[in-house]
Amino acid sequence: MKFMKFAAATALALSSVSAFAADGEPVVGATIYGPEGNVVGTVESIADGIVTVDTGKHKAPLPADVFGTSDKGPTITVTQAQINAMLDEQIAAATAQRDAALVPGAMVHTAGDLMLGTVETVEGDDVVVKIETGPVAMKREHFAVNPAGTLIALFTMEQIQAAAGSAQPSTAS
Repeated sequence: MKFMKFAAATALALSSVSAFAADGEPVVGATIYGPEGNVVGTVESIADGIVTVDTGKHKAPLPADVFGTSDKGPTITVTQAQINAMLDEQIAAATAQRDAALVPGAMVHTAGDLMLGTVETVEGDDVVVKIETGPVAMKREHFAVNPAGTLIALFTMEQIQAAAGSAQPSTAS
């Protein structure tokens, strides 16, 4: 019986240790716990000091320095519900900002910040942008407003031109 308790304690200790890298950051695949010990999500990726936690609803980018430790493993001071609510609010705000900017006559830039053209029409989720080579049909979800307040298409000029070219009817007989 003592051996079973020792084995279980050792397994728990090893799982907690293996949830962290040598620099103290959680590792990919680690379960993240909230302030009351409830699961917040799983670490999906780590890059440049940002730990992306999959909450099951969102992929939350969190600074690596917000993580602490507990007997269960890596922890943060917010719950899964709080993270999801914060991201829902941010997404709603970004969507409202995009929708307010996405109107006929609005100038549109590319993801690379090149001038693309102007919005010709917006009908539901269908958007037509007039570019130098003619109109291009896109979807509302293909647009955003960047931090400078500029309406952008979420593609490069090359991607848009390639898609527009492949959508052109064939003139070959």
